[in-house]
Amino acid sequence: MQSIRHRRRSWPSRIDRYLLQHVSNLPGGSHDAFFRRLSASANQGKLWIGTAAILALFPGKTRRAAVHGLIAQGVASAVTNLVFKTLLPRTRPLPEHLPVFRFVHPQPQSSSMPSGHSASAVAFAVGAGLVRPALGAALVPAALGVAYSRVHTGAHWPSDVIFGSALGAGAALVTRHWWPVRPPIPRTARTWAEAPGLPDGEGLSIVVNTLGGSFKEETAAALKEVFPKAHINTVQPDDDLVQQINATADVPGTRALGVWGGDGTVGAAAAAAVGRSLPLLVLPGGTLNHFARDAGTGSLKDAVEAATKGEAALADIGMVTAERGLAGNPEVSKLVMLNTSSIGLYPNLVRRREHLQPALGKPLAGVVAMFRTFAAGTPITLSVDGVRHKVWIAYLGRGRYYPRDHAPLIRPVMDDGVLDVRLITADESFARLRLLWAVLTGTVAGSRITHLREATEVSIDADGAPMALAVDGEALPGVRRVAYTVRRKALTYYSPRP
Repeated sequence: MQSIRHRRRSWPSRIDRYLLQHVSNLPGGSHDAFFRRLSASANQGKLWIGTAAILALFPGKTRRAAVHGLIAQGVASAVTNLVFKTLLPRTRPLPEHLPVFRFVHPQPQSSSMPSGHSASAVAFAVGAGLVRPALGAALVPAALGVAYSRVHTGAHWPSDVIFGSALGAGAALVTRHWWPVRPPIPRTARTWAEAPGLPDGEGLSIVVNTLGGSFKEETAAALKEVFPKAHINTVQPDDDLVQQINATADVPGTRALGVWGGDGTVGAAAAAAVGRSLPLLVLPGGTLNHFARDAGTGSLKDAVEAATKGEAALADIGMVTAERGLAGNPEVSKLVMLNTSSIGLYPNLVRRREHLQPALGKPLAGVVAMFRTFAAGTPITLSVDGVRHKVWIAYLGRGRYYPRDHAPLIRPVMDDGVLDVRLITADESFARLRLLWAVLTGTVAGSRITHLREATEVSIDADGAPMALAVDGEALPGVRRVAYTVRRKALTYYSPRP
């Protein structure tokens, strides 16, 4: 029985020696120097750190893949070197097992089982591939080359490399559990509607806010050129904007209302259009043009095409009821929300992000702005649907936004009937550190400080203290309570069909 157990314990060693003998019998050549250099380049993870630094130059998925790969590599390296090398001590191959010219020098002194180089290589390739599969496929040959180089140079037995590679792949999959890959953004979908065609702008009344982010002196003339038959009302800074929007919508013969301005102007125009059952043509006249972008009229050419052909769709609108002033005698304001509303530090975050975006790009600007905002900011106490929270950000989107983190950008569906509710709270211990770490690693959506849900009605109370409310970029100070609801398919807007 002892002999049988001994043979069972030794069969991996016999296989290792058999495979290593085949490697030893390979003829010498330039490949020996190549594998020595490749193996040395991966010492202390230098090869993968350098690769990640290059990949980080490219924003979006490539940069996220690099970060994910590094985190997976870090987990694999820690588990391999701190745990398994202690639990599984093993002598490395001896010089007589390989030709002297091929043998690594100096040979590492730590346990041979498992291979840390292999674990790190496979972890980085698989971790990056979970975010960007094509990139992972491109990294696989390098990872396998590093793993094989550890056998070729006599640093490890083949089974060390196999076990290390398995640990690396497992580490990458574990990181995916707490750092899930962002779900794909759904395709754009529309509920198409009937709207009058407006050739040359006939029947179109346009209100132009001169305070809009992209307004220039020649804006009105340019609009008159593409819509020669339209009525165009240019609103000056001293004019009452809402009054001018209503007057524009009431011009005799108006069959559609057009608007040139920022998100706040577009929201006021939407309220006027809904109240008069007029379709709305949103022109790209603001700084970011959130609604125009989501509607497909982010360029003047697309807006003109949709208006001329009468191509339109339906959108929900959010209704915001804000109470200000004294608790016993509140002043009630009713607003239309087309895009987003926020309470807390979100407006400061957005301003910082927009300021940094030209120099850093949107993803990196969002991270830097998040760090600056929350390093100095303080949370506020709110009751959200009756549940008290210490909140950094209370964010509500009219419709489901993507990605599902602190920087939502895209809204593929305009009439899904929901409010996208996102709270980033300070209820948990070490809340500030948790927040900054989540932003750094891109795990905001999965962090315990983040609460994501969807609703059709939301009520937020500041427990008697005034709070600053922003609706579509327009600030409303001194608010004590705010309620949100959704009106389904209330707005008809022009949108080009594919």
